[in-house]
Amino acid sequence: MSETFIVSNRIEVEADRAEAFEAVFIESTRTTLEGVPGLHRVTLQKPAKPGMPYISTMEFDNAQSFQGWLKSDSFKRAHGDDQAEGMQAPSASNCTP
Repeated sequence: MSETFIVSNRIEVEADRAEAFEAVFIESTRTTLEGVPGLHRVTLQKPAKPGMPYISTMEFDNAQSFQGWLKSDSFKRAHGDDQAEGMQAPSASNCTP
């Protein structure tokens, strides 16, 4: 049986910035995650109604692959835009398996 490690994040985005957030998320995913060791899939679920958060998920081979990504240049690039709502790095305390 193979191990899978799934990470999910709740991302709060103001309704008037949703379209811009989605564009930045998609572009960031396309440009920073290709070739990340152990990463199989990334998804973004839109809020069911205004005022609810987006939910992003990432599926890794295992917790070690996820921890490796947290320390990578890819992670820094994916979360380095302080001006793009919802794209800041989560607190490290929230990123432990």
